[in-house]
Amino acid sequence: MPIDAAKALAAEPRHGEIGWDHKDIQLYHLGLGAGRPATDPDELRYTLESKLHVLPSFATVAGAGMAMMGGLAAPGIEINLANVLHGGQSIELHRPIPVKGSATSTARVAALYDKGKAAVVVLRTEVADADGPLWTSDAQIFVRGEGGFGGERGPSVKEELPERAPDRVEERHIREEQALLYRLSGDWNPLHADPEFAKTAGFDRPILHGLCSYGMTLKAVVDTALGGDVSRVRAYRTRFAGIVFPGETLRIRMWQEPGRVLVSVSAVERDDAPVLADTVVEHA
Repeated sequence: MPIDAAKALAAEPRHGEIGWDHKDIQLYHLGLGAGRPATDPDELRYTLESKLHVLPSFATVAGAGMAMMGGLAAPGIEINLANVLHGGQSIELHRPIPVKGSATSTARVAALYDKGKAAVVVLRTEVADADGPLWTSDAQIFVRGEGGFGGERGPSVKEELPERAPDRVEERHIREEQALLYRLSGDWNPLHADPEFAKTAGFDRPILHGLCSYGMTLKAVVDTALGGDVSRVRAYRTRFAGIVFPGETLRIRMWQEPGRVLVSVSAVERDDAPVLADTVVEHA
């Protein structure tokens, strides 16, 4: 059987050493569209090494980024990567991410859910340095055609948005070359660069990485609702609800509540087609 839930959940965690410095941080931020305008003091916090702070979503690419997919090679999981979709992502920050660091990454399959015609694999990565835990990251991986193994269906997490108008609406344009720049942070999937490969996947042109939209959205929330203070972010989660293409514009709606910001993200040029849903930024 392609998925043996008991074997996957019982497998020993995988440990690895990761490291990063200001160049990795700056490249990641530029891949999210930071640096416009280039001399804006608020943008220099993302691009200039002497003023640098770290957007917490950097956790999704730290140490080369694609360890997530390596988790799909865990014992008990034998699947065709062509059937894999990134269904959701969450991070919990234990303290601010330093501009330069080295840490130990511990990855394991934290949960497996049987959705009938599909399976959901939750890959958990815990990262700690010499001073203690830094962050915990969960990637929810949706695998088409791999359900029916007799597991639990799993929780259904849905965030109901307030009926009132959003407190803030921001728009963030995606540059034509942005996916080409973002992929240098570690996600080399040709779906985001090669037009011929994109066509075989059912798209008329390459699409933007979901985690790029994820990072762009957090940057918009930090820069507006959180006063530019990355250290206020405690946790951030989303569900990937649809695609967006380079050259399009993200419309980011925010509803501020005590201790958190609820967010929805859509593609402006395609009649507000959903991009991110069930999105929450928890903050101090």
